[in-house]
Amino acid sequence: MAKEVLVQIKIQAPGGQATPAPPIGPALGQHGVNIGQFVSQFNDRTKALNGMIVPALITVYKDKSFTFEVKSPPASVLLKQAANVAKGSGTPNKEKVGKVTKEQVRKIAETKMKDLNAAGIEQAGKIIAGTARSMGIEIVDN
Repeated sequence: MAKEVLVQIKIQAPGGQATPAPPIGPALGQHGVNIGQFVSQFNDRTKALNGMIVPALITVYKDKSFTFEVKSPPASVLLKQAANVAKGSGTPNKEKVGKVTKEQVRKIAETKMKDLNAAGIEQAGKIIAGTARSMGIEIVDN
């Protein structure tokens, strides 16, 4: 018999560097989850993504046990890293903050493919390109 699900929680935390401090501690503590156990398991699974923001979907069961699934980093984080910029543009239609190549967009699309709602890599590339455009990052030919 399957365990009964109490709640599902979505969080974003730095890979390999999560702490019991807010926002993780309060989100899990109110449902009776062992925060220290979650933080250590999360840090073990994400140590390769050192410091990069990583989303996770935590499923908490009635018996206070939990499972979690680590997703790929947000497209905006990957685009900022590829363009080597601190943040996106406040006015993306007027002010461009960086450039990425089509090859970089394709690599980001391949990384995000399992989390995107796209039929193929070309459609995934269009989704990433749209995110880049809305951040004020130009896409240039190699």
